[in-house]
Amino acid sequence: MSVSTEAWLIYDGGCPFCSAYVQLFRFREAVGTVHLIDAREGGPLVDELVQSGVDLDEGMVLKMAGRLYHGDDCVHALALMSGDQSFFNRLNAWVFKSPARSRFLYPILRAGRNAALALLGRRKLHLNGEAAGS
Repeated sequence: MSVSTEAWLIYDGGCPFCSAYVQLFRFREAVGTVHLIDAREGGPLVDELVQSGVDLDEGMVLKMAGRLYHGDDCVHALALMSGDQSFFNRLNAWVFKSPARSRFLYPILRAGRNAALALLGRRKLHLNGEAAGS
């Protein structure tokens, strides 16, 4: 994976698991600037993703070097970028560096997100076909 000087990670800030993941993840210094974007706050990039058909309820998105990584591809790409700065990064890298494990585990993580949102009385993003700020 090529290293970029700038990347954007779009996630569901209303999900406690998603929010904790992006806060715990420590990007390797070589990655450069990583912008964390809460999809619930909307914005031009969120609107662009929605208009291009990306379902943010199906997974977070990493935009880097002109490419989009969505869902299991996103966590796999992040695992390839993770350093060993923390226990969380080492665990994340061990679990998600395998594309097969990422594909297998990501639907389980998404189900956990959906359950957590339901238990907390929070709605899914439901951005299909409409801008986040609308």
